[in-house]
Amino acid sequence: MENLTISQVSRMYGVTPRMLRHYEKLGLIRAKRREDYAYWVYDEEAVQRLQQIIILRKLRLSLKEIALLLGDPGQKESLWVLQDKLTELDNEIVSLTLIHRLLKHLAECLEESREHQIRLDLLKDAGLAEIASSLTFPKTTIKEDIDMEDLNRAGEILDRTLPVRILQLPPFTVASYHFVGENPEEAVGDVVTRFVQESGLYEKKPDARMFGFNHPNPGILENGIHGYEDWVTIPEDMEVMAPMEKKKFSGGLYAVLTIAFPEFHLWEKLTKWVNESRDFEPDYSGLGEEIMGGCLEEHLNWVYAAHNGWKEDGLPGQIDLMLPVKPRGK
Repeated sequence: MENLTISQVSRMYGVTPRMLRHYEKLGLIRAKRREDYAYWVYDEEAVQRLQQIIILRKLRLSLKEIALLLGDPGQKESLWVLQDKLTELDNEIVSLTLIHRLLKHLAECLEESREHQIRLDLLKDAGLAEIASSLTFPKTTIKEDIDMEDLNRAGEILDRTLPVRILQLPPFTVASYHFVGENPEEAVGDVVTRFVQESGLYEKKPDARMFGFNHPNPGILENGIHGYEDWVTIPEDMEVMAPMEKKKFSGGLYAVLTIAFPEFHLWEKLTKWVNESRDFEPDYSGLGEEIMGGCLEEHLNWVYAAHNGWKEDGLPGQIDLMLPVKPRGK
């Protein structure tokens, strides 16, 4: 296999460039720079390692657990990780089986009450606790031959109940910085961090928020690079000096999903949720993929962390994925 660029790998395996760079920082994969080429590339070994990571992520293993599995020559700790994961899944199976059998039992009771034209009172009848205690659990059977299609289907079923919320963002004023080139997220992050620290933004506006978005999306430019833009909310009367730019945001309605950094692959799940929603539909920007369709990524606690020099304070890295929506049919 010939060496592949980050853009080629991203398109082939559906993994964002930002996620690939995060894997590199964690030591899960390694990129190398060819002498006759300007960009970092992945060799066959790195691509195979990425394929392993993708499969293990579909098995619901965390990146920390994957790092242990791939870097544990003795495999003793790896076995403990897998045994713990099996225990978690066993508990989920028991819980889901209980819920399924309860719902089935209640549906049968409702069907019977309708046939006899009697209104079923769930509180006065046997009661949910009594119904639950009367149930027996069937043995769980799992087919031995499982392929990637089965794995994807299982993940889709488990992801159907995403904790998506609908949020109306108000209008606000922002200081913005935009960069197109290699590692644009890191480049804009460095500049905006300096702005937050040098301007004393946190003291002036403790509720300041930080948003980011691709500008443009990966794959738009022919050279394989992409851009990123950061916004931090600021007081309306605050002066902003170059290279930052002062902008106005008009607000809007968004479907929001909170993720742990760097689970950006959940953008696909959020998009699917909105597309299948009975109440809302996408309301993408007319500029399309030039600005990520108007989608935003709000980095929670970012301004506070930047103000404090990114000290380790136990705050989790969380991001709100925000997809613009409107009531369906309007």
